[in-house]
Amino acid sequence: MQVVIHAGAHITDEDRLVNTLIINRDMLADNGTNIPHPGAYRKLIRDVLQNAQHGGGTSDQARDVLLDAILKGDAQDRLVLSNPGFFGTPKMAVSDGKLYNAAERRLSALNEIFPRDDVELFLAICNPATFLPAIYQKTPFGSFNDFMRDVDPRSVRWSDMISRVRDAHPSLSITVWCNEDLPMVWSQVLREMAGLDPTVDIAGEYTLLREIMTDVGLKRFKAYVRSHPNMSEIQKRRVISAFLDKFAKEDAIEEELDIPGWTEEMIDELTDIYDEDLYTIQRIPGINVITP
Repeated sequence: MQVVIHAGAHITDEDRLVNTLIINRDMLADNGTNIPHPGAYRKLIRDVLQNAQHGGGTSDQARDVLLDAILKGDAQDRLVLSNPGFFGTPKMAVSDGKLYNAAERRLSALNEIFPRDDVELFLAICNPATFLPAIYQKTPFGSFNDFMRDVDPRSVRWSDMISRVRDAHPSLSITVWCNEDLPMVWSQVLREMAGLDPTVDIAGEYTLLREIMTDVGLKRFKAYVRSHPNMSEIQKRRVISAFLDKFAKEDAIEEELDIPGWTEEMIDELTDIYDEDLYTIQRIPGINVITP
């Protein structure tokens, strides 16, 4: 069985992806993919991972117990499990300048849970200029410097984390995308997570656009797509980008950053570093990077 681990990251799609897949559960089941509700497995897997982290290991029966609870007897070829907490809580997201320091260990434990299965990792990355302030707000730290342990935010790299995971798990299938690009690559991410052919229709293909595009813009966009039924995925992304340029809701795409001492120059510098980091990730062997 193929087991998809969608590990967030925190504050990216906020369960929108898995909820959209759940809407398509019956169709996906017909195609061999099971999309259980997160409530059926998040606590179960968290408890198993915590037990393994504290030296308890994973029992030989762990997989069967989990699958019995998750699948409830439904045999499928592909199982999608989504949880931004797979690699730890928000306060564990940054440690000594490293993103998700527990990622390799958690994946090792997940591989022990599913030793006979093909495990795949799906992960959204996010500009540290927005990710770090947002994740800090979800922690109990009294100041941003305490949260960062006085590490310069400019030293934080997603490529470091992904390289660690690649080195620890060289055969693991890893798919990555930028959260900022999600409106453009939404349908491809959904289909790749579900193991669907690009031509298969999926409900909720424009769910995210509904949140960030004005009603007038969305109506015109859908009309345009209907009148151009043979557009390729690349062409459709260009159309989405053009409509967002004209019809995006400003309050939906603007991000508030409230970190003392952060200037526009600092944010621009972090964004430039993030752009360069994406190029580094694209050069890591065996990484599937979904881009517009």
